[in-house]
Amino acid sequence: MSHYDAIVIGAGHNGLAAAVLLQKAGLRTACLDAKLYAGGMASTVELFDGYRFEIAGSVQFPTSSVVVEALGLDTLPTIDLEVMSVALRGVGDDPLVQYSDPVRLFTHLNEVHGADAVNGMAGLMAWSQAPTRALGRFEAGMPPKTLDEMYACATNEFERSAIDDMLFGSVTDVLDRYLPDREKHAALRGSMTVLAVNTLYRGPATPGSAAALAFGLGVPDGDTMQMKKLRGGIGALTSHLCELLESHGGEVRLRSKVTEILVDHSGSRGRVTGVRTEAGETLGAPVVVSGVAPDVTLNEMIDPAALPADIRERYARIDHRGSYLQMHFALDEAPRFAPPYEALNEPAMQASIGIFCTPEEVQQQWEDCRRGIVPADPTVVLQIPSQNDPDLAPPGKHAASAFALWFPIEGGMDSGPGGYGQAKVEMGQRVIDKITRLAPNFEASIIRHTTFTPRHMGVMFGAPGGDYCHGLLNANQIGPNRPGPKGFLGQPIPIEGLYLGSAGCHGGPGITFIPGYNAGRAALADLGR
Repeated sequence: MSHYDAIVIGAGHNGLAAAVLLQKAGLRTACLDAKLYAGGMASTVELFDGYRFEIAGSVQFPTSSVVVEALGLDTLPTIDLEVMSVALRGVGDDPLVQYSDPVRLFTHLNEVHGADAVNGMAGLMAWSQAPTRALGRFEAGMPPKTLDEMYACATNEFERSAIDDMLFGSVTDVLDRYLPDREKHAALRGSMTVLAVNTLYRGPATPGSAAALAFGLGVPDGDTMQMKKLRGGIGALTSHLCELLESHGGEVRLRSKVTEILVDHSGSRGRVTGVRTEAGETLGAPVVVSGVAPDVTLNEMIDPAALPADIRERYARIDHRGSYLQMHFALDEAPRFAPPYEALNEPAMQASIGIFCTPEEVQQQWEDCRRGIVPADPTVVLQIPSQNDPDLAPPGKHAASAFALWFPIEGGMDSGPGGYGQAKVEMGQRVIDKITRLAPNFEASIIRHTTFTPRHMGVMFGAPGGDYCHGLLNANQIGPNRPGPKGFLGQPIPIEGLYLGSAGCHGGPGITFIPGYNAGRAALADLGR
């Protein structure tokens, strides 16, 4: 049996962040992953010969400065994008261009979309500030807040009402207040809708959905940092962390699937003793950090006798209903957009193009998908990172990815020839058709493509239900109802040496490294380091 000071399960960005902290503090640490490559959903993968894709995550989010410093994240080469994204409805409307320069962005908003769009966005950002503090998304090393502590983040009645909105309101409630013109601001409203509901299995009119909007709009306190694109794709981040871990003497062990966390529960409290892999190898360690989903960790990897039934039952209720399609394309040439969207043919415009539906259409599509109906006109976000990072594709070719909502996961999708497989083919074609309506050469330019449903993503990455959040951002799965490194507030995990550090923990999804950092910090604090 091999012995370590600490073992981390999962070499995604959070697992690697925890492993780096532990190893740098002097603990001999091994990070184990079932896959052939490290990085999890924050990976750049060659799916076709010469074509490399950001398999799921694609941007580095703003994060706490202490995390940036601890992990050396400011040393990575970035791509200076003039335009981060473009939003449109595809009905002849003026595209909304998110310039990286804030002054240029607001000038564009004012000149093309009107002063009310500027005022509306300013209002939304002001609205999000108190909920961001209440969520504590960027408070590295801090536990989740109680509801009382969340409300204590408000400094006036406006901020208190914003926290009320976050917990009990809907996305459309908030958008109707700040961007009430449903036609003029349809693309902007659609963009804000997808920012929220891509982390939910809820329509934008559902009470409580505003929590995900606040989460998406949040930035670290006093920080206006933009999201970043990295040269070589998002996998450059996790490659950096692997190298950092190994440079300090740590190990990354691939093809090493952990099937059991070993616990000595002979005493009044359990204590971690190590892990067992699928190959039957036992590795001993007094500290285990799990970078897989919290409910998978506790209910599938630990002897049920080591945990009280009420704890196992609470984790079993976590909502994981992923409802999306992820597609990757090897293209013979870049899309050529037809009038009135010729401006999108500039390479700088093709980093990310959102072809959005209105919030009202998204709500109806979600209600339809619950009945097993594939959306006729799905929301699509098309990314062509090789336009700005040509090494991701062969010379003159392009690697493109598309993300779409909502893929039906209910309504008999598991049975019959017209079930899950047919829905995948049907929705994939509708994504291609929607892009081709605006860029007529798109479908003919596809050399090869592959389509991943939530089920595929779940199998590939161990994300239950294909849920890349490891626990959707419903209002009842944030704050005190999202576990920290040692479990839920007031209901700690009664196993010494076990820490939770996945996207399903406090700090949440998004490539911020906060959950992994928090788990590493908690372990070191308990060791007196």
